[in-house]
Amino acid sequence: MIGRRKVLSTTLAASAATLALPRIGRAETQRVLRFIPQADLAVLDPHWTTAYVTRNHGYLVFDTLFGQDGHYKASPQMVEGALVEQDGRRWTLTLREGLKFHDGAPVLARDCAASIRRWGRRDAFGQALLAATDELSAPDDRKIVFRLKKPFPLLPEALGKSPSPMPAMMPERLANTDPFTQITEMIGSGPYRFRADERIPGARVVYERNPDYVPRAQGVPDWTAGPKVVHFDRVEWTTIADAATAAAALQNGEQDWWDYAQTDLVGMLRASPGVKVVVQDPSGQIAIMRMNQLQPPFDNPAIRRALLGAVNQEDFMTAVNGTDPSMWHAGVGFFCPGTPMASDAGMAALTGPRDFDRVRREIKAAGYGVEKVVLIVAADFPVLKALADVGADMLQQAGFAVDYQALDWGTVVQRRAKKDPPAQGGWNCFFTAWAGTDMLNPAGHISLRGNGAGAWVGWPDAPVIERLRETWFDAPDQAAQQRIAADIQRQAMLDVPYLPLGQYFQATAYRSDLAGVLNGFALFWNVRRDG
Repeated sequence: MIGRRKVLSTTLAASAATLALPRIGRAETQRVLRFIPQADLAVLDPHWTTAYVTRNHGYLVFDTLFGQDGHYKASPQMVEGALVEQDGRRWTLTLREGLKFHDGAPVLARDCAASIRRWGRRDAFGQALLAATDELSAPDDRKIVFRLKKPFPLLPEALGKSPSPMPAMMPERLANTDPFTQITEMIGSGPYRFRADERIPGARVVYERNPDYVPRAQGVPDWTAGPKVVHFDRVEWTTIADAATAAAALQNGEQDWWDYAQTDLVGMLRASPGVKVVVQDPSGQIAIMRMNQLQPPFDNPAIRRALLGAVNQEDFMTAVNGTDPSMWHAGVGFFCPGTPMASDAGMAALTGPRDFDRVRREIKAAGYGVEKVVLIVAADFPVLKALADVGADMLQQAGFAVDYQALDWGTVVQRRAKKDPPAQGGWNCFFTAWAGTDMLNPAGHISLRGNGAGAWVGWPDAPVIERLRETWFDAPDQAAQQRIAADIQRQAMLDVPYLPLGQYFQATAYRSDLAGVLNGFALFWNVRRDG
């Protein structure tokens, strides 16, 4: 099957190359990095969505106050340092000198304060930081001051988190936009500028090097921490939905980097001369089924709990990443496996014997009738489609009348934000995946929040989880945090904010003449072409 796809892809790639290698208005001597993103960049605003393709775009255009290294530790990025006073209740962050936005305006502390407020409305970690803040001010052009209600030692980790939504710093006039309204003007202070005039929705996005960007002088590049040194004049994203075409374009050198290499083509790519295949993120990806808890039937917690008994994580992981046991894990709960907050608390609900007869009885007893369950599916995103196909079968076996609606990923991202009933353009469930870094602990775990209208799409209302989360921030040590995290997982098995479906490891593939590709996710500084 792979061989047939490879032959077919040779001719298909020729048509893709026309789009992938435009020459109009570009000198042949420019250094260009050609990249195939995981999906089309449908949303530009990195505060508005959790989509990783938007997060990756955001790190090209915007910068952050702190960065995060491979050990999940924060270090200064836009700030030169932080002063902590009053027993941890006052933080003063001082911006580095000479920071500029892409329109030439200086980056001021008030821009950053406005950006923090906007981001903090949408992000789980940011919400916790703002809730602990009495006053956020900018007393002069370079100083950002937090006056806190109580100590918040994780402040740098919040402002430097790499998971989405990213804490992007933007001009005050943009940051004053309602956080639930998308911004489309891309003015940041990051290492690349967004070329709006070259964007072709659904096909192509272009970035050019920001000549005014000054990297940090200290540190070692590691994930989003350290100096961001740019070696390419342009980065060109080309959306290629067909996996065989994408693989052929990489093999032929028409593209330099394929973000999410499809599993059934990884073996072929590993054997291809001039191609390197790696797993960038050791925390993997954790798949979930998210349910709309504002609408029937998943507004009923008894129905959500019953569905836990239908989940076979091995089925989902095999569909996504094949039969190689080193490329996925089952038995995954609500925190990233192998990290301090992960535990087996309450896991019998997911690991006990699977019994669809019992599941159907419990769902019927909970009040489910015959209403349709609208499943919105990213048909152009192979991993998410594989999850949805297994999930649709699981739902049908559990007795649900599934309305499978195949859409593109950009449409799924837009539609899942709707709170309307399914018959009016809303939805009941969808499948997605989060990096394990998003699920390290309750601080930034946005899909575990249970704060109702303020929660991520699906809008679960889980007051016990919320109270436990607040307690976690006040825990005196890691042992106490672990006990609280175990209690959160037990409660999550009752409230079921989402269905955990397992952890898999996503491969990325790039031309072997690229050097300096960083771990974590697709980052475009430090990368250079050898030879």
